[in-house]
Amino acid sequence: MNPEIQEWLHLLVRMAHLIAGIMWIGTSFYFVWLDSSFKPMVPAPPGVDGELYMVHGGFFYRVEKRHFGAGEAPPGLHWFKWEATFTWITGFLLLWLVYYSNQGAYLIDPSVKALSPHAATLSGLGFLVGGWLVYDLLFRSPLAKTKLINPIALALAGGLVWVLTHTFSGRGAFIHLGAVFGTIMVLNVWVHILPNQRKMLKDASEGKTPDQSLGLKAKRRSIHNSYMTLPVLFTMISNHFANLHGHPQSWLVLSLLIVAGALVRRTMITGHKLPATIAAGLIVFLVFFTAPKAPAAATTSGGEKVSFAQVQTIIAARCTSCHAPKPTDELFVAAGPPLGIMLDTPERIVNLAPRIYERTCVQKTMPLMNRTGITEEERDVLARWVSQGATNH
Repeated sequence: MNPEIQEWLHLLVRMAHLIAGIMWIGTSFYFVWLDSSFKPMVPAPPGVDGELYMVHGGFFYRVEKRHFGAGEAPPGLHWFKWEATFTWITGFLLLWLVYYSNQGAYLIDPSVKALSPHAATLSGLGFLVGGWLVYDLLFRSPLAKTKLINPIALALAGGLVWVLTHTFSGRGAFIHLGAVFGTIMVLNVWVHILPNQRKMLKDASEGKTPDQSLGLKAKRRSIHNSYMTLPVLFTMISNHFANLHGHPQSWLVLSLLIVAGALVRRTMITGHKLPATIAAGLIVFLVFFTAPKAPAAATTSGGEKVSFAQVQTIIAARCTSCHAPKPTDELFVAAGPPLGIMLDTPERIVNLAPRIYERTCVQKTMPLMNRTGITEEERDVLARWVSQGATNH
C-alpha cells in the first residue's frame, strides 16, 4: 500500500475509532451509574421500579426505570447498539493497519518468539476468536452458577495475559488483550443482550408477559462488559508507555492493571471505596516495580572515556533510519520521524541524551523491535557516555 495513503487511513480510522469508542463507553458508564441511582417511588405506579431527576444544559429531566407487562411494549425505542459495533469495526481495522499490514513490525519481537508475519497475524486472529469461545462457553456452563466462576475467569484471564506476552512484542500483547476483551464485549451485545431484549419486547407486543429472567441475563453480560471497560481503555493507549509494555515481567504488569481497572470499576458501580483503595495500592506497587534500573555501565562515570564520535556512529547506524528529517525506514517514510524526534545533529543528540538513555539502555525498547540490530556492547557505550556527562566532544 502507498505509505501516504496508509498514513491517511491511520488518521481517519483512528479518529472514527476514538469517536465511536467515546460514544460506546460514555453510554455504558452513564447507564451503569443510572441503574444504581434510581430512587423508589411512593406509591409506585405499575411497572415502575424507580425514578431519578436530573439537570443538564438548563433543562430538568425525569427518568423512570420500568419493566413492561403484556401488551405494554412502547411504540418507539432507542437502541444503543451501533456504538459498540462501530467501535469494534474501526478497532479491528486499526489493528490490521498498525499490527498486521506492516510485516509484523510492531507485533513481532524475535527475543520473545520467532514468528513469521503470516503466523503472527493468524495467531492474533486466533486469540480474538478463541477468547470469545472460551469466555462464552464458561459462562454458559454450570460453573457460571457457582462461586468458582469468578476465580476461574480471573485465572483464565491471567493465562491469556501470560500467553500473549510470551507470543508477541510487549505492545502487541497489550493491544491484543484489549482486542480480545473488546471482541467479547461487542459479541455480548449482539449474542446475548440484544436478543434477550428483543424477545421481551416481542412477548409484550404480542400480549404475553415477558420473561424478566431474560433481562437479568442480559444485565449480567452488561456488567461483565463494564468490568472490562477500563482495562480496554488502558490497552488502547498502552503503546505510549514503554516502561510498562517493555518491562521484563510485562505479564505481571498487565495482569495487575487489569485487576486495578476492574476494582476501580467496582467502586464506580457500587460506591464502595475499598476496591478503589486496593487498586490505588496496586498502582503504587507498579510505580516502584517498573521504576527503571540503571545498567551497570551507567552506575559510575569511570571506565574508558567515550568519544562523541563513537556515539554518533552508533546513532547513525541504529537510530537515524527512523529518527531523521526524512526517515529511510519504510514504516516512517510517509509519516516522518516517530513523535517528531530527530537525532541527525550533535545538538539534538546531546539534548535528547536522557531520552536515548532511558529507551535504549534501560528499557531497551529502542530501536523498534531492534530492527537495526543494536548490540549490548553499543548500548553499554551509550550508557557510559551519558554517565560521563553526555557531551559532544
